[in-house]
Amino acid sequence: MSEMEALKVRVKQLEAELTQLRKPGSVRDKISEMSSEVVDSNPYSRLMALKRMGIVDNYERIRNFTVAVVGVGGVGSVTAEMLTRCGIGKLLLFDYDKVELANMNRLFFQPHQAGLSKVEAAEKTLQVINPDVEFEVHNYNITTMDNFQHFMNRISTGSLKKGPVDLVLSCVDNFEARMAINTACNELGQTWIESGVSENAVSGHIQVIIPGETACFACAPPLVVATHTDEKTLKREGVCAASLPTTMGIVAGFLVQNTLKYLLGFGQVTYYLGYNALQDFFPSMAMKPNPTCDDIHCQKQQQQFQIREAAKPKEETKPEEEVKIVHEENNWGIELVSETTAEELKAAEGETPQLVSGIKVAYTKPTVKQDDDDEATVEANEQSLDDLMAQMKNI
Repeated sequence: MSEMEALKVRVKQLEAELTQLRKPGSVRDKISEMSSEVVDSNPYSRLMALKRMGIVDNYERIRNFTVAVVGVGGVGSVTAEMLTRCGIGKLLLFDYDKVELANMNRLFFQPHQAGLSKVEAAEKTLQVINPDVEFEVHNYNITTMDNFQHFMNRISTGSLKKGPVDLVLSCVDNFEARMAINTACNELGQTWIESGVSENAVSGHIQVIIPGETACFACAPPLVVATHTDEKTLKREGVCAASLPTTMGIVAGFLVQNTLKYLLGFGQVTYYLGYNALQDFFPSMAMKPNPTCDDIHCQKQQQQFQIREAAKPKEETKPEEEVKIVHEENNWGIELVSETTAEELKAAEGETPQLVSGIKVAYTKPTVKQDDDDEATVEANEQSLDDLMAQMKNI
């Protein structure tokens, strides 16, 4: 019997065991009963700690949300497992790869699942972890024309309420798939979080993309794309990107933590967070959309966002009154005055460089004047030093 045939036999045995567990009165039903209880005395409640510590008011709202995970590989599989353990209401899983023995570094897949599609294997495992979660899996490539239309349909109507999903999580490993997600979300106005791990497997990032409000993936393309370099040239023969379980787990943790903050409304949602394992460096920033983005739907979303912002009631700002500093006592009559006039200050300013809209300089380099006499001179005074000393003694 070959190794593949032995694996298939093992898969059938496990499926039979899973069927046995699903019978009434089984362990699965007992777990389901425990997980359906959401009272404070239930230790099985996954997000109970957030409520007990006063971080969220109602952690049970997590059961009402639907999240789509695109790419069930290194980061996506761990992300799906974390969300399942947190008790998310529904998960939509998209991927077209099959489980291979080389995927055993994924912290999720098991050797007996080799040959199954990743989404099918993920669904079987996740159902045992938390049977309360509803799963919808799609085994296809979202970048093809027909599949792309179906993908857009599912993220716009696939939630628990038959409407748009609450969030899309990108866990893919190539630019083409990221651009497909970006295009779909820009057209639908769907918020999504992009994630990735570097080719050397020791760096990663997450990025929240809100169409019209933040930069989309096409607003600031990666350097390899901006320079029209073939993405395939980055691939190394025999090396799989994102092959380090620690890096994948860290990036997935960032992704799910940010997802929980976004859905449950606690803390501060991080718009961009990077991770460099070699230097323990965590850059964070927020990027504004590019008005000249190549994606026409991104430009439309920007215009709609500006209209929404303009329609918001503006808070009245009262002009601040200048407060004069008055000292209670000033026996010596000391005053601070400027000996330089506004005209002299303006004349001393250097040239202002030409900058793009929205950027201004904090200061300019003063112009240097060449004086005929470099030595400082002191104005002569008719009073002698003895006269000045005598005045000081009389004070």
